Amino acid sequence: MARFIGTVSRGVRAPIIRSGDDIAKIVADSVLAASAGENIPVRDRDVIAVTEAVVGRAQGNYATVAQIAADVRAKFPGGHAAVIFPILSRNRFSVCLKGIATGLRKITLMLSYPSDEVGNHLVDEDDLDEKGINPYTDLLTEERYRELFGYRKHRFTGVDYIAFYRDLIEECGCECEVILANDCRRVLDYTKNVISCDIHTRARTKRLLRAAGAEKVVGFDEILTKPVDGSGYNADYGLLGSNKATEDSVKLFPRDCDRVVADIQARIVAATGRKVEVMVYGDGAFKDPVGKIWELADPVVSPAYTPGLIGQPNELKLKYLADNDFADLAGNDLKEAISARIREKDGNLTGKMVSEGTTPRRLTDLIGSLCDLTSGSGDKGTPIVWIQGYFDNYTDD
Repeated sequence: MARFIGTVSRGVRAPIIRSGDDIAKIVADSVLAASAGENIPVRDRDVIAVTEAVVGRAQGNYATVAQIAADVRAKFPGGHAAVIFPILSRNRFSVCLKGIATGLRKITLMLSYPSDEVGNHLVDEDDLDEKGINPYTDLLTEERYRELFGYRKHRFTGVDYIAFYRDLIEECGCECEVILANDCRRVLDYTKNVISCDIHTRARTKRLLRAAGAEKVVGFDEILTKPVDGSGYNADYGLLGSNKATEDSVKLFPRDCDRVVADIQARIVAATGRKVEVMVYGDGAFKDPVGKIWELADPVVSPAYTPGLIGQPNELKLKYLADNDFADLAGNDLKEAISARIREKDGNLTGKMVSEGTTPRRLTDLIGSLCDLTSGSGDKGTPIVWIQGYFDNYTDD
């Protein structure tokens, strides 16, 4: 019998996960319970994904403001450093900034404009044009920014982030000056010691600063790379990917996730005999065309995945085949011709016209984005996503 359903993505409910829980067991048990309860058999090449948030929570991978401050203080004993290119987020950055400010006596805060790295806008591009401001070359002091643009609040959060970050820093007893620029090297006129908080551009930023004469450059990925006074840590990403846990603590991006995905896979194979793929996912990689926010505030979409998820799609464009190679066919003849072409396709279609328009992204980025949209970030209670049919094509029954 022919199949009428292609890819299906299901959010799977799970218990509330606490520090010390066996996350691999919980994920496997939840999927198996969903399979039995909904009468949905597990299939080979199903994808089981679990959000990084609950993996980090199960690991107890947390750090406090005081622990962040201790690491920053040790790295910058002089007490004055620039904090450059942070994203505009209470969830992602405010507690981290509180820790940095607690560890220093003065911060030169340099924000990118008109938006941060992930698309949160301080001001619209049209307003820059109207005022004759070139964001590639012009440095604005806080006073000059206010003269030009006044007090702007974020479209969705209602927060004036310049005021919010300044107040937060000063409430920690730390002196603050705010500037806005997009050339990281401009901050060196204020201090030669820099904490670079950008995510996806961090390697270039650090390289440019060091080449321009910075005395010390520490990336956000280099803070809490090992335990400090009993803190959690992430050897690969430091504070990158962290989220606010409480007013005085953050949950760090999870570590050692390769063992987690392998354990989940082994448990499902043992219970069902089916070889599933498993991944840990964080933010999806997509952009909101209205709010202009690029979702990916984590350092990667997926910090760990089983080997079957390595690579990118190798797919033919059905529209191209129907409109070009088989434009003279219809009905069952068209279906059979396209099916035959799919069965005969090359193992690598990169650069070939017949694959033009297919999505040239890694499987983990595509699937992770699907998972992030499926699970959401609110009260759905589905930190596990079970995907079926992702690797099927038009010929599979």
